[in-house]
Amino acid sequence: MEDNGTRHHISSFFLVGIPGLQDMHCWIGIPVLLLFALTLLGNSTIIATVKLESSLHQPMYFFLCMLAMNDMVLTFCTAPKMLGIFWFNDHMVGFNICLAQMYFIHTLCIIESALLVAMAFDRFVAICIPLHYTSILTTSMVIKMGLVGVSRAILMVLPCPLLIKRLPYYTNYIINHAYCEHMAVVKLANANTLINRAYGISVALSVMILDLGLIAASYIKILQAVFQLSSQNARSKALGTCAAHVCTILVSYTPALFSFLTHRIGKKVPPSVHIIFASLYLLVPPTVNPLVYGIKTKQIRDQVVGLFFPNKKISEP
Repeated sequence: MEDNGTRHHISSFFLVGIPGLQDMHCWIGIPVLLLFALTLLGNSTIIATVKLESSLHQPMYFFLCMLAMNDMVLTFCTAPKMLGIFWFNDHMVGFNICLAQMYFIHTLCIIESALLVAMAFDRFVAICIPLHYTSILTTSMVIKMGLVGVSRAILMVLPCPLLIKRLPYYTNYIINHAYCEHMAVVKLANANTLINRAYGISVALSVMILDLGLIAASYIKILQAVFQLSSQNARSKALGTCAAHVCTILVSYTPALFSFLTHRIGKKVPPSVHIIFASLYLLVPPTVNPLVYGIKTKQIRDQVVGLFFPNKKISEP
């Protein structure tokens, strides 16, 4: 540990893991490893399927590939360290490495939110103005939307580690978490952290309100367009194309909202429950997303079946 007049930062943090459940860490590591493996397998399969099948070279599947790549990087940022804590008692993490992990985790989460907005816009154009779909969602537009989402996340999260580095850390170096989370690190500082807290909550609220608002607006327009269709079959088919995206939204935002609210107002929530949900928020969506799209999207389902079972007859729609 370092503690002198010129440098007030301790050299490392101690990640507890799941507070109160330390005796069960070896067992908790098993589902973490399983989720990690399924994330890599599922998302790499999605990317390979879209790359190999030319009929899937469409904006919706390009966004899905971006989501898959983002999910794999996010899991790589969290799961290996969790497994080190749960199985090898590797609790220590360097101060700067902790800030780097925190930065990448929050940046990737905001990128994921932006991709969900882009996918909602894709469904809006496809259902509400289908005749202009190819002219609006060109490859150039898809790339620009992806770059905007990435740039927004990078710039919004960048002040967080910079603001933390100005804070003094003297003796409290124990983080009751399984990874370096912004508020968990901020709470350890021996100084007034109002600026850090205010900035953190403003980023979280602005992302959630803006992105959920845009998604809600898209689906309001989609529902209005769908219910104007005269055919029940046409309505079912249109809504069916949105099913996977809606499932992904629910899986992504529900634990995120729980974790966010628990940090601010959930004082009576046991720490173990909070940390478990915060960890599930990073591990479950990357695992579930490819499964949801593989099951709900016929084009991907058929191509995956053809990829692994080339002699199996693909079902008709």
